[in-house]
Amino acid sequence: MALNLVVKIHPVVLFQIVDAYERRNADSHRVIGTLLGTSDKGVVEVTNCFCVPHKEHADQVEAELNYAMDVYELNRRVNSSENIVGWWATGNEVTNHSSVIHEYYARECREPVHVTLDTSLAGSRMGLRGYVCVPLGVPRGKQGCMFTPIDVSLTCYEPEVVGLQLCQKTMGPNGRPRQVQPALDLAQVADAAAQLSGLLDQVLQYVEEVLSGRASGHAAAGRALLELAQSLPSLGAHSFADAFASSVKDLLMVVTLAQLIKTQLQLNEKLTLLTSQ
Repeated sequence: MALNLVVKIHPVVLFQIVDAYERRNADSHRVIGTLLGTSDKGVVEVTNCFCVPHKEHADQVEAELNYAMDVYELNRRVNSSENIVGWWATGNEVTNHSSVIHEYYARECREPVHVTLDTSLAGSRMGLRGYVCVPLGVPRGKQGCMFTPIDVSLTCYEPEVVGLQLCQKTMGPNGRPRQVQPALDLAQVADAAAQLSGLLDQVLQYVEEVLSGRASGHAAAGRALLELAQSLPSLGAHSFADAFASSVKDLLMVVTLAQLIKTQLQLNEKLTLLTSQ
């Protein structure tokens, strides 16, 4: 059953691993840590992680397990739905010490997963791999384990997509970083509407080319377009305009309330400073 596991990792986990690698000690070549998330019906969703200080020697591994448990208990107070689902390590390979570390996590959770992230950017890519430890051996004989690869993919919540798009804009020409400011809510709505309009133009152009015989149609694309058309609610132009205007008004109300709360907090802070003096 462990070989059928599918691991889905959120981008914040990758950022935390890279940050831990950048803050490592000068004599450390590898960083390890605990993966937190949920496991349900063969899908492990990793939503958080933290670093565990350790030292690797030629014949042993020293890890601060008390520190790991303290951080886990503190995280449980903030988010009780996150449990230990495995552990992570930087690098692109499984070392001899990985089985020793995996034994500890096998006592903390059932079927822990092991994720490696290649922070050395070998091949100009940050390789992301996942493994499970499968026992092997002969009956009443020597027993061992083998790290077997499993499927790993990235998944995002909607707010994370906005953050990733903002991070992507920080890459300027020739790979030079640049500073960007988060766009206003209405500006994001306008950008999303413009992108949606461009995609619709591409779909309409493809359909017109297929109908005119200038391009060959694909059955999979036709079925996808049919499912898309059937999933849309049957609204008239007037009803759609009313619904869209109502959504925009709700968004403007939320923006206004957020600005009022921000102003109230700033006034409260200034009044507190004046009274304390």
